[in-house]
Amino acid sequence: MEFADVVMARRAVRRFEEGGVDRAVIERIARLAQRTPSAGFSQGQRLVVVTDPEVRREVGRICGDEAYAAMGIGAWISQCAAIFIPCASEMVYHRRYQEPDKLREDGTEIEWPIPYWWVDIGATMQNVMLAAVDAGLGCGFAGGDPAELQALLGIPEEFVPIGVMPVGRRLPDVRSPSLKRGWIPFEAFARWDRWSDAAG
Repeated sequence: MEFADVVMARRAVRRFEEGGVDRAVIERIARLAQRTPSAGFSQGQRLVVVTDPEVRREVGRICGDEAYAAMGIGAWISQCAAIFIPCASEMVYHRRYQEPDKLREDGTEIEWPIPYWWVDIGATMQNVMLAAVDAGLGCGFAGGDPAELQALLGIPEEFVPIGVMPVGRRLPDVRSPSLKRGWIPFEAFARWDRWSDAAG
């Protein structure tokens, strides 16, 4: 697919076939997810990729599959080919910026006006979404209790699981009612040279 087509085709999918995707395809998505920027090339992003059906069901339980099923959406978190769980470590960034080439002149770590570990894991997540679409698959996102996910999957305490991203072959699903809001006008989204409140 052309890149623009991949971007335009991406949407949050909430229903998938069970399994049915080769390991090589899942691994390719994970490899592409790694190829994202990180401040100071800190690389504080990690993925846990869950393909085992029993573990997927436990992840789904933690992240509300039962409630989604009661709403008529279905157990879309666990019923997929793989669940990608993006994790970020703030401490990796602090350790990197305490290395000699990143210290300030006074020998101290920079102040972090923006927590770039969250920015960078967002880039990782976007790569998962776009790589899934490029592979002819769908991808969704749901939150979950970080501590429960850490305990279930053996994720070290310093790595925070941001949520879960089910990936698989798309089935007809219930579209989010929020989509009725529509996109804001492009002129309100993209500002040229300076911000102006004329566009809202």
